Amino acid sequence: MATRTSTHTVTFARPFVLGDLDEVLPAGAYSVETDEELIEGISFIAYRRVSVLVHLPSSSGNAALTRTVVLHPRELDAAMLRDAATSTEGLRA
Repeated sequence: MATRTSTHTVTFARPFVLGDLDEVLPAGAYSVETDEELIEGISFIAYRRVSVLVHLPSSSGNAALTRTVVLHPRELDAAMLRDAATSTEGLRA
């Protein structure tokens, strides 16, 4: 099965939690890699997301070190939706 990987940056306006991590991550920009696989057997080209890798700063505080968290794509989507919802709450007040 053919796969492709794309890299992009997501920005969180507020501190957030990802997946099963037992920590609150600081607001900021994070590098994300998304793996997608080709959906075969249909009449057009389409891909489905199968995994997301989020690169995080090391918990030791050393800027030269990073760690990577593997997430289900829906976990990142949910974190981004929560961030967007809390970011717009201040605009309604």
